[in-house]
Amino acid sequence: MNLHSSHFGKNFLWGVAMAAAQNEGAYNIDGRGLSIWDVFARKQGKIKGGDKPYEACDFYYRYKDDLMLVKALGFKVFRFSISWSRVLPDGIGRVNKEGIAFYHKLIDECLQLGLIPFVTLYHWDLPQALEKEGGWASHQLLKWFTRFVTLCTEEFGNKVKHWIVLNEPMGFTSLGYMLGKHAPGKTGLDNFFPAIHNAAMAQAEGGRIVRDIVNKAYVGTTFSCSEVLPFSDKKEDIQAANRMDILLNRLFIEPTLGRNYPHDGFVLMDKLHLHVKAWKYTDRLKFNFDFIGMQNYFCLTVKHNPIIPYVQASEVKAATRKVPHTALGWEINANSFYRMLKRYWLYGGVKEIIVSENGACFKDELKNGVVNDEARINYFQQYLTAMHKAQQEGVNVKGYLAWTLTDNFEWNEGYKARFGLVHVDFKTQLRTIKNSGYWWRDFLAK
Repeated sequence: MNLHSSHFGKNFLWGVAMAAAQNEGAYNIDGRGLSIWDVFARKQGKIKGGDKPYEACDFYYRYKDDLMLVKALGFKVFRFSISWSRVLPDGIGRVNKEGIAFYHKLIDECLQLGLIPFVTLYHWDLPQALEKEGGWASHQLLKWFTRFVTLCTEEFGNKVKHWIVLNEPMGFTSLGYMLGKHAPGKTGLDNFFPAIHNAAMAQAEGGRIVRDIVNKAYVGTTFSCSEVLPFSDKKEDIQAANRMDILLNRLFIEPTLGRNYPHDGFVLMDKLHLHVKAWKYTDRLKFNFDFIGMQNYFCLTVKHNPIIPYVQASEVKAATRKVPHTALGWEINANSFYRMLKRYWLYGGVKEIIVSENGACFKDELKNGVVNDEARINYFQQYLTAMHKAQQEGVNVKGYLAWTLTDNFEWNEGYKARFGLVHVDFKTQLRTIKNSGYWWRDFLAK
């Protein structure tokens, strides 16, 4: 079958996604406060190549040109996030009028071009001023977050109807508050457990605020997901895969759907449940979102490893198993993506699914003005075919947002990990549409 966008339905949402901290730059311009990533990047050895997000893709000044690229490639949706520290430099209190004005201009430009603005409220860039007070591990987090969400929805809700509350809560809580690999670089269960509970509470409370303030809101939240497969049929490997699955795929969606935190005999979950009882309010974890944003990049194969605390599991790398993988070593497996779509749909309470991120990093080369990224085109073809199969089998997939429009600051990977449909020369900020971008243009053409 020669797949085309029309096969997914007339009202299917096709778009691209990006994030403020990875694209905007202008980190100290027009009253913006510092974010945790601005500070984290200063620490030696935290970002590959010593890269910093201070200029990134210069989207703050080039947003009109980049939105023209979105339009030229045929997309209808533009997903972006609001920098918390740009609108509230201190996290709470004083509102930065210049920051508010920027997002009004960005939204207005989307609407003028016929693009649907799809706003992510929190995409990993907490104001540093709030991190000093404990960040996502603080008992005040929910108060801070509700203030931020209320400000954004009151300011932009008459123009923006499509909202995402949190981007990948498992990502920023585990990497930022347990493993220390991402900002703010904290470690340990004493940080991880409160960050989990605060994030789970925040996504539900954020959903309630959006629905209360925005007329005819379409509101969801996003979860990263990775099918976890045991390396062998040994009991120990199967149990290791189950423990990893609880953390990666169940920890946040199940309380959202009213099932509370998963357990299944996992000792780490015993500790979380004891911790949460002290914090209480588990009845506030549930919220009936209009859609669930599913973000899938790879599957994992794991084996039992008693050296790793609690999880007692470690990844068996795709390269080791000699299976297809991206430049970051992430396994390419469209069948796994299909299975995760089916699995999330079979959860009771999921109304609709938006694939809110999906994409791949390869070692792109710009030669004579051309980026021939055939591997990325093949990736998209495989994953869209898998999504179409799931849709034909009854999974209510309503949209797909490619990650990402332009190469950007890819968190601790810096600028060398390229996911964009558009190549960026970070010295000159010159944009060059890759062949995958042109492939999308043809795929989306009427």
